[in-house]
Amino acid sequence: MKTSASHLPTRRHLLPLVALGLCCLNTPGWAQGAWPSKPITLVVTYPPGGGADAMARLLAPKLGEALGQSVVVENRPGAGGQIGAGAVARSPSDGHTLLFDASSFAVNPSLYPKLPYDTSKAFQTIGVVALFPNVVLVNAQFPAKNIAELTALAKTKKDAVSYASSGNGSAQHLAGALFESAAAVDMVHVPYKGGGPALNDVIGGQVPLFFGNLASTLQHVQSGKLRALAVTSNKRASALPDVPTLAEAGVPGAEIHEWNALFAPAGTPAAVIAKLSDAMQKALDAPEVKARIAQLGGVVQSGGPGAAHAFVQTQMTQWAQLIKAKNITVE
Repeated sequence: MKTSASHLPTRRHLLPLVALGLCCLNTPGWAQGAWPSKPITLVVTYPPGGGADAMARLLAPKLGEALGQSVVVENRPGAGGQIGAGAVARSPSDGHTLLFDASSFAVNPSLYPKLPYDTSKAFQTIGVVALFPNVVLVNAQFPAKNIAELTALAKTKKDAVSYASSGNGSAQHLAGALFESAAAVDMVHVPYKGGGPALNDVIGGQVPLFFGNLASTLQHVQSGKLRALAVTSNKRASALPDVPTLAEAGVPGAEIHEWNALFAPAGTPAAVIAKLSDAMQKALDAPEVKARIAQLGGVVQSGGPGAAHAFVQTQMTQWAQLIKAKNITVE
């Protein structure tokens, strides 16, 4: 059957419909109102039970409450964080897959010459969660009772003092290398296959020195198995108020923190990044989250994506300079 001309839509009839469509498309919040439309996956680059995993699982429920969707933690460990980060870098930029990483994020570009992604281009920084200082630790039998005695002993002869780490290029290795540079000493680096075995041998006296994360070593200090000589933050740690900072102990320029941060794939809409940043701040403001981070010796961070990005960039520059100067490799 043919349609008569009188029943065809005229230009006069179409104009209101077009205007209505454009109005809907341009209404502020229309595009972002649908996000998040499904559960959010939080990819952690370390295995369950570690510090990064603990922080992710502490924040995930609070992020979910703020966003109105569940946040599921997925552990993708391996290759110093490359496996998990690579998976997120290849994910859609829709804000439903996020990366929860640690200090290694800023180290890997200088440590690994061929990453499966370009760190500076593959991610957007949402926020830094907290800073955790390291502690300069010695076993209970070690003769040095403070940093001055440690550096004096290390200077008696080359390689007089050795320190353990969880492996070449690890946070403990880099902390030790930074201390060497700042204190003008040479020490023997003893890499282990994991932080647990390294810490056990320091407690047992096989290796005297360890640069450990405060959160994971505090219990051994409190029990007397390890002696804390200094913290690597610019302020004393509330969990160890009687332990000086390295700067107070006469070794400035060796400030170092381990940290966790939240990232999204590059290209994620600005409105989504802003929403994630707000949700993260709400999670960090929760009393139980603040209390737990303080209990672990951490300092909660504030500030938006811009400040977080600047912090990560500064960290990348610092470690690039140290890795080059000390010729650190993962071999």
